[in-house]
Amino acid sequence: MANIRIGLDAMGGDHTPFESVKGAFKTSVLAEFADVDIVLIGNKPEIDHTLSEQGISKTFEIIHAPDTIMMGEHPTKAISQKRNSSIMVGLKMLMEGHIDGFASAGNTGAMMVGSLYTVKTIEGIFRPAISTILPRLSGKHGLMLDVGANADVKPDMLVQFANIGSIYANLIMGIENPKVGLLSIGEEKEKGNILTQATYPLLEDDRFINFIGNVEGRDLFTDKANVIVCDGFTGNVVLKACESMFYSLMKRGIKDDYLNQFNFENYGGSPILGVNKPVMIGHGISKAKTFVNMLKLTREIVESNLIDSIKAQL
Repeated sequence: MANIRIGLDAMGGDHTPFESVKGAFKTSVLAEFADVDIVLIGNKPEIDHTLSEQGISKTFEIIHAPDTIMMGEHPTKAISQKRNSSIMVGLKMLMEGHIDGFASAGNTGAMMVGSLYTVKTIEGIFRPAISTILPRLSGKHGLMLDVGANADVKPDMLVQFANIGSIYANLIMGIENPKVGLLSIGEEKEKGNILTQATYPLLEDDRFINFIGNVEGRDLFTDKANVIVCDGFTGNVVLKACESMFYSLMKRGIKDDYLNQFNFENYGGSPILGVNKPVMIGHGISKAKTFVNMLKLTREIVESNLIDSIKAQL
């Protein structure tokens, strides 16, 4: 049986290729990655120099991609003008089946737009979503989507997010019959804005999900719902508020096991849910530990056949 092949954007992120290469090496020596080939995609001379600088003797397959899409570049212009960037080369390899999954901590917008143009959305999906893990006081974890891919959505898009999130929670997080909640400003069915009020009855009627009704901001870190759906504008505000609180408390010297669960390094990244192939987005400030966890999650998504399960349900 052929090894799983995961492409890593060696140039995507604020600390690459130093941290991405180090993360790839740390991952490659893990026993669980004996059947995985990590393919480094990026500027080959820079990658070779980094491997030599770090004293890494392991041989990686390196795909030369001379261009890099910087964090501040306009996504659509960048992917059209930089066809030889590490992001576009990686996505093309994924589309053509040369790799089984692709991970990058580079320009999020370019990863989203590039995925739409290359690997494309699953048939029937209106727009893909980005999810985030919600640490719970019980020690368990929940899932929230969308957290930034779609600032404006329609009710049927939220229904699709609920379905995709349920499948992800089941296959990747191991939650049986996950409970789905709609993020709103009150538990009652009639509470919320026009979007949530129109979405509620559609979720009620969906036989593929275990919809439990509205959830509020105070429910984010409890076990009331395993999957929480919202528009990308709301989700991104929640995500950034959580990150801000985490860093503020860390700066004050507060140490706590639960607080540490908000450290994005422990999760690696978030998949773009709803596209035809496994695509993983990481935080721009990712270090080696983050890349290790990003690669682990990418492998898990490939092995779980998550994409096929989403296709089958939708």
